[in-house]
Parts: sequence; structure tokens; C-alpha cells
Amino acid sequence: MKRTPFYNIHQQYGAKLVPFGGYEMPVQYAGIMEEHKTVRNNVGVFDVSHMGEFFVKGAHALSFLQKITVNDVSKLSPGKAQYSAMCYDDGGIVDDLLVYMIAENDYMIVVNASNIDKDFAWMKQHCPADVRFENRSDEISLLAIQGPKSLETLQKLTSVDLSAIQYYNFVQGKLADIEMTISRTGYTGEFGFEIYFDARYAEKIWHAVFDAGKEFGIAPIGLGARDTLRLEMGYCLYGNDIDQTTNPLEAGLGWITKLNKGDFIAKPVLDKVKAEGVKRKLVGMVLTDKAVPRHGYTILVNGANDGVVTSGTFAPSLEKGIAMGYVAAEHAAVGSIVHIDIRGKQMDATIVALPFLKKNYSG
Repeated sequence: MKRTPFYNIHQQYGAKLVPFGGYEMPVQYAGIMEEHKTVRNNVGVFDVSHMGEFFVKGAHALSFLQKITVNDVSKLSPGKAQYSAMCYDDGGIVDDLLVYMIAENDYMIVVNASNIDKDFAWMKQHCPADVRFENRSDEISLLAIQGPKSLETLQKLTSVDLSAIQYYNFVQGKLADIEMTISRTGYTGEFGFEIYFDARYAEKIWHAVFDAGKEFGIAPIGLGARDTLRLEMGYCLYGNDIDQTTNPLEAGLGWITKLNKGDFIAKPVLDKVKAEGVKRKLVGMVLTDKAVPRHGYTILVNGANDGVVTSGTFAPSLEKGIAMGYVAAEHAAVGSIVHIDIRGKQMDATIVALPFLKKNYSG
């Protein structure tokens, strides 16, 4: 198991540490419910240094990224970020990711921790010889500071006007006297920031952020609350809701899959899926009964197996059981009633439009 530069701090806070993506990571500190509400109401800090950072540079960097990702990278300009994904030739998803355009022909790609080696190998396989492609994941620390008080917390530490950073934009600047990338993407549905910086300064930055946020009740947040927060927003988690057996169209990621941008890996397959229509869809479900759905539970329609829950939890903000999962396309209409098998009992669930929680998170 690898450890992030914040491992000792997690121990000091009494975190419960679990294996995740090849790292020992905090699943919770004070408790998932309390941490969830801290982010929704105040400000919380996530150590997401286990995520991977790749750098792509060179005259053909854009054409390389256009070929290997499904979104249209040509729409980016310096200081803008984009949510995207990579697919195998058969349309299965290699990973979902973020593309940051630093400058012309200069990009940073952020990938999921458990996929770093796989993603790097896949991209390297397709990378032109004249494109510089580096994995700098071990050099970079990443904190996500999320919640209504995140702006007031971080603004104390920088002369950069953080309120001017729009959703899916980023700047390079100093925070706590350390040069870093400050971005606004987020995985919680709350206003917030992500800060990327040299791992040597990890503890310095952590303490500066916590000192600045003390008056707002700042707290460390573990993977458990990260999961409940993202699920309330209907965000996909690789390994649960999307993987190599799912394509982006059936996963509700058609909005990032630009079939008209030119040729890219899996385009012929995805063109065919689009023309014929998806056979199944990833949907959101809210339980009528007091029960908590979990990953792997069976979804039934008219008593017959129709799909499987990919993510499920008790939603602290809604005080209901919620889930995402795949069902046959003909059963996927909003308002439809399905059943989820929870320990032998068939519990009623209603298919709803995502996200479960309506937030003005783009700020």
C-alpha cells in the first residue's frame, strides 16, 4: 500500500484508514454523516493526492488528446478544464478524467488512482513519438476544499481573486506562499476548489488551510462522505457505475461524447450505438421504503431481473435511500417503479432524473 504525504496527519486526526486505489486512505474521521453535513453546510478538506496527474506537451498534443478522449479538446483555451473519458476500441470505458489546458500544446490530465498504471500504459501506446508524455503523480499533492465557506477560507491565503475563477476554470498562483494550480471542478455538488502543488509542501499547506478555516468549522473529510456527496449529485464512480463493460452513451455521458468532432478511438462503435439506441441506461432510483441499497443488489421489473445497483447509499441530505444502476432502456423512464432486492425483500424504488439533489454548484 502506498501512502499520500498526508498519512501522518490522517493518523493524528484518528482517521479510519482503508485500502483504496493502491493507497491507505481515510474512509472517515468523525463519521460519514457528520462529515457529509460539514461539506454541505460549512467547509471540508479531502486528501485526493492518490489521483494521477499526467502531462502532455508538444506540437501534436491536441491531436493526440482528440484521438484518445471522447470530448472535444479543441474547445479548450488556456485556463479551462474539461470532463472527459477514454474508451477502448469496443466502446468500453478505460477511465473518466479531467483535461486541463495549461497553454497551447500543454495539458494536464487527471485520472483515477486505481487506473494510473493502466491509463498511462494505454495512452503511451497511442502517443506519437514527438509528444512529451509524463506521469508526475507521485510529485503532486492534491487537496479538494469543498463547501459554502471554501472561498472565504482560501481567500485568506492568496492574493488571487478566487471569486473570479469560474466553474471548470483554473489559475496558476500562490496560496500560502506556495506556487500551485487552483481549480474549480469538484465532485461534491458544492462550491469548492482543488489545489495541486509540490508534494514537499503537503503538511505546510494542510495546516495553513485548516488555520484559515478554523472559524468556519473546517474538518477533514474521508472517502465515505466523498461517496455520499457525489452520489447525491449522480456523479459516476469508475469501478462502480462505469468500467470497461460500459459505454459512455448508456452511462449517461453522451453530453461529453462528441461524435461530430472527428475521428477518435471507439467512434465507429459509439456511432452505431447512437444510431441503434442504447439497450440499457444508467438511472437514478429513490427508495420508497426505509432501506439502504448497495452496490451489487439486483433490480427487478415485474418480478424479473432487469439490472444491478452500481452505487447505493443512504443520502444524508435527502434522508432516503438512493441508488444508481443499469436497467433495460424500455424500463428507464422517469417515474417508473422498479424493485431492489435487499436481503431477500423486494423494496419499491422510483426512477428519478439525476441529480438527486438539486444544487447550484456551478456558482
